[in-house]
Amino acid sequence: SKGHTICRSSFISLGLWIVLIYLLSLDVCSISVLHNDFKINGCSDTEKESVCGSDGEEIWHADFIQQMGVNTLPDFADALRFPGFYESSIAAQEACKQNLAVCIKAYKSPPEEMDPPETSIYPKNDVQLGVENSLVCHVTGFFPPPVNISWTKNNVVVTEGESLSRYRPRNDGTFHIFSSVDIVPEERDIYSCTVNHRALQGQAQTKIWETTAVSPRLGPAVFFFFFSEEIIVTL
Repeated sequence: SKGHTICRSSFISLGLWIVLIYLLSLDVCSISVLHNDFKINGCSDTEKESVCGSDGEEIWHADFIQQMGVNTLPDFADALRFPGFYESSIAAQEACKQNLAVCIKAYKSPPEEMDPPETSIYPKNDVQLGVENSLVCHVTGFFPPPVNISWTKNNVVVTEGESLSRYRPRNDGTFHIFSSVDIVPEERDIYSCTVNHRALQGQAQTKIWETTAVSPRLGPAVFFFFFSEEIIVTL
C-alpha cells in the first residue's frame, strides 16, 4: 500500500490562529500481511473434531452429529464455501484413529500432557438492576478438551438460559471456550461459574460475580460489582 506522511503544525500570531500544513515527506512503502491458517483434525475414543480457521479464529467446523460442515464466520463477513471439506474430515477421522493407535503402541501410552484452565467472569453489557443481561464465563489456556462448566444463582444450579461455544484453538496449542447465562440482576444476587478439568486434579475453579448496592448517600443508581475466586476441592 502507499501512504503519505503529513505533519500539521499551528502557531498563534497577532492573536489569530494560523494553521500551516507542511508536507514533510512522501513515503512509499510496501506492506505485506501474513495470516496463519490452520486445520485441526482430532480424535479420541469418545470425541472427534475437525476445525479450520485463520489467525487463531475458527471459520469452519465439521458437525459429525448433523453430518454437515458449518461456516462460523459472522453475518457481516464475506461468505466462504468449503466444498468437500466435510467429506475429507470423515476420511481424516479414520486416519486419525489409525495414527492414534500406532502412537499409543509405539510410545507405550505415555502420560498425557495437560494444561490447567484460567477462568474469568464478566457481564456482557453495562449492568442495570432489573434489566436483562448476560454473564460470560471465559475459560482459556487448557489442554486437552473437554472442560465442564456449571452455573449457580444464589447457590442454586442454573440450567435455563445457558449457552456454550465450541472449543477454539489458541496459537500456543491450548484451547479456550465461552459459556454464558441470561440474567436479570437484582440487588445482592450472587452468581458463580465453576470449571472442572483433568489438570485441576479435583480442585475446581469457581469465579463469583456479585452485585451489591452502595450507601444511599452516593445515590440509588450507583452499584459496585464484585468478582472473587474460590477453590472447591472435590473428594
